[in-house]
Amino acid sequence: MDPIQSLLDLIQQTGARCRLFDMGRRVSKLSSDTFGRVEQGQVAYPQPYLHHAWIGLLLWHPKEAERNAVWFLKLPLDEQGLLIQAVRDDLLQRLLKNISGLLDGGPDALKDNPFSFKPDGEKMAVFHAHANQALGLPASLHYEYAQQYFAGQIGYEHWPNLGLQGIADLVVRLDQGSNEALLINALPQLPDEPLKALCRALEHVEPGHRLLQALQPRLEQSLAHRGDDRGILAALVRAISNSRSDSLRQACLTQVLASERSRETEVLVALATRCCESLKNPALLQAFLERLAAGEPGQNGFSRILADLMFMPTLRRPIMQAFRNPERSETLSAAIGAMFGSGFSSH
Repeated sequence: MDPIQSLLDLIQQTGARCRLFDMGRRVSKLSSDTFGRVEQGQVAYPQPYLHHAWIGLLLWHPKEAERNAVWFLKLPLDEQGLLIQAVRDDLLQRLLKNISGLLDGGPDALKDNPFSFKPDGEKMAVFHAHANQALGLPASLHYEYAQQYFAGQIGYEHWPNLGLQGIADLVVRLDQGSNEALLINALPQLPDEPLKALCRALEHVEPGHRLLQALQPRLEQSLAHRGDDRGILAALVRAISNSRSDSLRQACLTQVLASERSRETEVLVALATRCCESLKNPALLQAFLERLAAGEPGQNGFSRILADLMFMPTLRRPIMQAFRNPERSETLSAAIGAMFGSGFSSH
């Protein structure tokens, strides 16, 4: 047996096949090649969240389904976003101690493991939808009900019977059958609660141009709303955040940031945690920083949100450039000064 030097080595030697998912900001596929390089300390983890790598592993044995297992691991990263090698070694030692559970695919493999975590219900539902698809299994029993609900066959008022798993199955299979058309037709009539649940599921996939266009009127209604919309605008931002339609996505987010409502804590958090790709755009980033500096989270929220965003390899430099923008407001300058100290140079 070859010496085990990485988590992927260990999994391979159990005879399992493995599919990896990032479970941090959203549920997305993570290539074994990328994770292998992260494990060896060759590259920073691509999607850090709160200074950790949040990883879901689907382990399966094609001929012994009873040995299939799911692991969720939360691994701390250093200041450069690299996996801490001592942590990787500690994790391997703990797994090797539970080798019997590991070989059997049993839950004992992660027993008392400080690096394991349990995702929230929404992420768990999306993960299971992806897992069934990866294994060539049918969707859950809730899938058909979700299709009937969004087709308007059950009555939109019956949303309390709509489960997270059914919605997750539907959005993960967005390109199958008439699933996208069902959602497009339903969006104008959906009550607030199922709209929010659908939006929070859509952040984990890549909605296309037509679906984004169908979300736009609901976004405009929400932006015009004064008072508490019970999280609808934040949910819509999340739905838009991962769309393949770059130009329309950026136009929608520009509209959000032009509104006074973008100072609200929940909206700012949705922008910060879900729209990282869009925030690479200098104009959007500048507008976001201005809203954050003047927003409800205050100085403490500004500093915490920026500390998390600047930990991302692709956003640190753009944020530093935006901080030095001579056009920035006094409010933003004061927030930067309070975060870094008054000695922060604008040059």
